[in-house]
Amino acid sequence: MEIIIGLLIIAIGAFCQSSCYVPINKIKDWSWESYWIVQGVFAWLVLPFLGALLAVPAGESIFGLFAQANPFNLWMTILFGLLWGVGGLTFGLSMRYLGVALGQSIALGTCAGLGTIMGPVLLNIFFPELNALDSLTFAVITGVIVTLLGIAIIGVAGKMKSDGLSEEEKTAAVKDFNFPKGLTIALLAGFMSGCFNVGLEFGKDINFGELTDPMFSTLPATFLVTFGGFISNAIYCFYQNQKNGTWSDYKKGNVWGNNALFCLLAGGLWYSQFFGLSLGKGFLTSSPTLLTLSFCILMALNVTFSNVWGIILKEWKGCSNKTITVLLIGIIVLIVSCFLPQLLA
Repeated sequence: MEIIIGLLIIAIGAFCQSSCYVPINKIKDWSWESYWIVQGVFAWLVLPFLGALLAVPAGESIFGLFAQANPFNLWMTILFGLLWGVGGLTFGLSMRYLGVALGQSIALGTCAGLGTIMGPVLLNIFFPELNALDSLTFAVITGVIVTLLGIAIIGVAGKMKSDGLSEEEKTAAVKDFNFPKGLTIALLAGFMSGCFNVGLEFGKDINFGELTDPMFSTLPATFLVTFGGFISNAIYCFYQNQKNGTWSDYKKGNVWGNNALFCLLAGGLWYSQFFGLSLGKGFLTSSPTLLTLSFCILMALNVTFSNVWGIILKEWKGCSNKTITVLLIGIIVLIVSCFLPQLLA
């Protein structure tokens, strides 16, 4: 029963993340770089910091925890957050050229596979005594393969969509639709975004041990990763503000109330995925396989729900029944990938 509860919590977080681009459509009179960094203040700084405080027992402090943490692990966590931040930037661009459904499918699919595999591999390089590769069992590898299979099927549906629609129909569904360009960016986004889970692996022991509730134990590491991501995103966005002359966006007092509200909502929905991941893992302790695959499961569910939103937002409007059938098969395979590893373990 606890496993079901854990997976359900992760699923709720995934649904929230997949919904985070909906509030962005309500932002007015700001350039992409301006609203991206403002929502990032909430998504990558404020909310993760508040979440990390839940892991701090009475009489302790979060800054004291970071001060006494292994410096190598702490800085590696932040470093992979910086790399993940690059993936976050290209992730946003993949939505621009492919839409919410297809962009998230390809980017998150790549992220799911690489994020799950890269963590134990890199830990084994730096800390061979931990035997981190032992976590990559047959059930785990099978789960990753099935997840990637589901992503590939959805990618095929995307290619069928691209081939079957006129240029007018493509732009009606996604204004800047460009499958070759979007595919390249989405694959890069997925590769770099996989660094998030690697950062979590390096920072998984940055907590107060038995004094920290297992449900909150990864939240300090989550904050360190998102802090690193905020730095790389801020550098790029402020560069774009300078290049495009869009510093004036922040002076538009008449839209600040509206835009801050929807940036907060978007940031909160985005952060929910990793808050839910931390809580959900607290219920998966009896299954080492699902603990290892939890990040992959989160990404698979993100893809599933993003495609539901894609259908709601009519991004697949005008596609043939055959294309929709292939899309639905891909979604079903992703759902199966969340439960299959537990049956094989």
